[in-house]
Amino acid sequence: MGIFNALDISASALSVERERSEVAVSNLANVDTTRTAAGSGPYRRREVVIQNGGNSPFQSVLNGVSDLRAGATPAGGVKLTRVVEDNAEPIRRYDPGHPDADKDGYVSYPAINPAEEMVDLMGSVRAYQLNASAIAASKQMIQQSIDVLKS
Repeated sequence: MGIFNALDISASALSVERERSEVAVSNLANVDTTRTAAGSGPYRRREVVIQNGGNSPFQSVLNGVSDLRAGATPAGGVKLTRVVEDNAEPIRRYDPGHPDADKDGYVSYPAINPAEEMVDLMGSVRAYQLNASAIAASKQMIQQSIDVLKS
């Protein structure tokens, strides 16, 4: 495990947490969207699918394995594999005056819980902050190592 692996791991997490935040914000912004641009019904909640980068660097050393190919997710890092739509049924509310009401007067709204989305958003923001702190600590250790080698 090299000294820069911690930077690679935290950088992969920063990228994933940024995307996770964007998806949560998009879900919150569309909580009342009853018709998409394609006209295919209400907005569908989106979720990110995250995959780990395999064994942690510590586990790889114990196993005697080194698999850091160019472009590969760093061991112990994470990557966003895809963003998927939630297949939950829309919430139907009676509102006969709404332009998107069906013949019975019901409107289909996205199955989004704003409180749940806020918790997801706060979690992703906190994880982003922690990984940014880890990068700062790694940079400080690298700088201190360079200073020691200079003297």
